[in-house]
Amino acid sequence: MKTKLKSLFNEKFNRPATAVYASAGRINLIGEHTDYNGGFVFPGAIDKAIMAAIDVNGSDKVRVFSVDINEYAEFGLNECDAPTQSWARYIFGVCRETIKRGGAVKGFDAVFAGNVPLGAGLSSSAALESCFAFAVNDLFNDNKIDRFELARIGQSTEHNYCGVNCGIMDQFASVMGRKGYLMRLDCRSMEFEYFPFNPVGYDLVLLDSVVKHELADSPYNKRRASCERVAARLGIDTLRDASMDALNAIKNDISAEDFIRAKFVIEEKDRVLAVCDALNAGDYDTVGRKMYETHIGLSKDYEVSCEELDFLNDIARECGVTGSRIMGGGFGGCTINLVKCDIRDKFVAEACKRFNDKYGHEPKVYPVVISDGAHREE
Repeated sequence: MKTKLKSLFNEKFNRPATAVYASAGRINLIGEHTDYNGGFVFPGAIDKAIMAAIDVNGSDKVRVFSVDINEYAEFGLNECDAPTQSWARYIFGVCRETIKRGGAVKGFDAVFAGNVPLGAGLSSSAALESCFAFAVNDLFNDNKIDRFELARIGQSTEHNYCGVNCGIMDQFASVMGRKGYLMRLDCRSMEFEYFPFNPVGYDLVLLDSVVKHELADSPYNKRRASCERVAARLGIDTLRDASMDALNAIKNDISAEDFIRAKFVIEEKDRVLAVCDALNAGDYDTVGRKMYETHIGLSKDYEVSCEELDFLNDIARECGVTGSRIMGGGFGGCTINLVKCDIRDKFVAEACKRFNDKYGHEPKVYPVVISDGAHREE
């Protein structure tokens, strides 16, 4: 990809690019719907990335060409210069959020492309933001803005320029990722820690159901409201500070629905911590068992799964896959599977055949490796 981008840059702008930057998509091994409850998430950057060839152009304009959609955008750096193309607003937003923080941004030219699958829950938008945030910081600010603030720049871009009120996990993983490590992020304090992820004899495989169910209500808002009601009844800010004993003590004072929603969140918080201990011990059987427990909780208690994802999870269990669960918000998307290398091909073939027989199309298969986050390629 790097060679192609450099060649295209030369073709579009009649000079060579001075630098190539990249930033990764992400997976989350465990810890779903915990971020807005003040809990922990456990993401890692992957070997699917957005890459950009860039050069300063000596003007006050940004000129960008997107290879993947074959489209060009040009814009200034003032608030009134926002481009109309939705993809270009991510780059414009990164420039504006950098400027708001006192960072310097000048005109540049860029050609970018990526291999982060779209719509699979691997955060291609966060990879795009992180790539350009890192590049702008490196080109114009001598890396004066620290990496965590670069992640916040990406998050603020989503909030202020793209209309998405996202959390910090996606951008955090894309910027801070490190090859061979997952990261436990405390969504309340923003403290984080690296944990080794070197599963010798195992592969991580995503199976994308290529399904996204449209829902009549606002399921995420409803679940968040349940969690907030239970926290208020317990007299705490978020369910991060709740225990199952405390929840059971108020069971008769809250609705059955609120109880099972809170039950999942409290148990998921504990599962993330158990996975941290298991990784430190190299105990991937425990990691896998906790992944299955998360899937059951997301399916039965939080009720954000769907028939297709449950079917893929059942196949994984029947094939002896070490761990499998929904990855992401639910109602469609991927399962993430921790599978021994010697059964991987058989599992993938079985899942594709049976899913196709039942639903009329195969799931998309994405092997992933935990890799570095935002960086300068050359």
